[in-house]
Amino acid sequence: QHTQQYTSYIIDIAPLLHIPYTMKVLSAAIALFTSTVVSSAASSSNPFAPKTTTNTANSHYIGSLLRRATPLNSNHRSLEDAYDGQVQVDLSKYSIKFEKCQTIKQYNANGGNNNNGVDTTLATKRFVIFRLCPDNSCSTCNYNYGEYVIDIESYLDATVQHKLQQQENYCESCNQCIEIEAAMAQAAANGQDYEDDSNGMCNSINTSTCYDQCQNIENMSENGYADASEYTTCGKVYENENTGKVYYAGAVCAASGTRIKIALFRDEECSTLDDSVTEMEQYIKNENGYNVKLSYHLLKQTFASGECIASCTEENDNNDQNGEVQVSEVCQSLYEEAGKCESNHGFTTGINANADNYAVQLSNEQSVCEFISTVNAGHYDSTGEIILSGGRTTLSNSAMTTGGQKFALTFFVIGTVGLASYAAYLHQKIVKGSGAELAEQGGAIA
Repeated sequence: QHTQQYTSYIIDIAPLLHIPYTMKVLSAAIALFTSTVVSSAASSSNPFAPKTTTNTANSHYIGSLLRRATPLNSNHRSLEDAYDGQVQVDLSKYSIKFEKCQTIKQYNANGGNNNNGVDTTLATKRFVIFRLCPDNSCSTCNYNYGEYVIDIESYLDATVQHKLQQQENYCESCNQCIEIEAAMAQAAANGQDYEDDSNGMCNSINTSTCYDQCQNIENMSENGYADASEYTTCGKVYENENTGKVYYAGAVCAASGTRIKIALFRDEECSTLDDSVTEMEQYIKNENGYNVKLSYHLLKQTFASGECIASCTEENDNNDQNGEVQVSEVCQSLYEEAGKCESNHGFTTGINANADNYAVQLSNEQSVCEFISTVNAGHYDSTGEIILSGGRTTLSNSAMTTGGQKFALTFFVIGTVGLASYAAYLHQKIVKGSGAELAEQGGAIA
């Protein structure tokens, strides 16, 4: 008889990360490390910038991570641990690279059926794995890098805010460069010299295209679009009092973890997807009550493949003064909140170099590394269920079997019944044969 046996260990990740702010989200998160014994093996081409979010349920939390972080006039990032010690980690020469987004199902101790009739016994958590790669080497990034895991909302809060700031700076520079070009043309027409004091700002700005791009951003709502990055934090977007139908929108992992998209859920924690919705835009409306389409122009920049999401060096004019380098807020925030796996990859300036002051994270680093390795190895499917080689199992009370397993079970049952019948036949034949032989022997003796 062939069987599959596995043991699931339920572990609270928060003590492993030891992070004060992310603990709000991850304190209830459960990583499932599985020991297995198996006997048989949507994007728009127009760029649009987010306006003020209509997803107000948790809008106060958006950007709060970055507002808490403070740039330092030093080439080191100072992190305060639970022991009130200061840990110096040099992030200035690194860049952020998106690796993977993963959904994981976990047991919910406070679960049950909520007011909407949704079974919340199993909660769904989504995590992002990212790297800090040296010297903008995000296309390779195979040595001297750190690998990290963080909840998807915290990751998007930080990276979306960073991309928003970049987009705002780009459009401001575009307007300035257009004005400079107009002034230069006017001066040339008057036979005058024009003194350009832009410090090369316009060298990277294409004034023939940037104006149209920024106009599309400014007029997004009028064009019938809403920015997808407005809906990354779970919140109510639709409610019909007559039918009782309620939908919540939030970010989910897509395309085998290579993308992030917005989806509709039936519960306020954005745990249970509604697969019956084919066109979610019919439930997304602007402030005037009109249906809008989602633009992924900005959101897709947070999970770009094979390229750096953001540099950890702050882009400003102060970096060249006195040799001081400011570390970008997006790197500060993500590094402080993420679970860290560094020493395995040769990341020499991380927590391993500060073991005395960062003892909790260092002592749990291997557990974080194992969790990241489990996710990267593909031990979870797109719905968050554990994948076992040779089949699939769920975390519910019932298990799903493959076609091959069903055939083998049927064959085994039929074979067992057949063998039992044949054994009974042989037993009966032997008994009859022995009786006849004894009868003959008795007659001969008489």
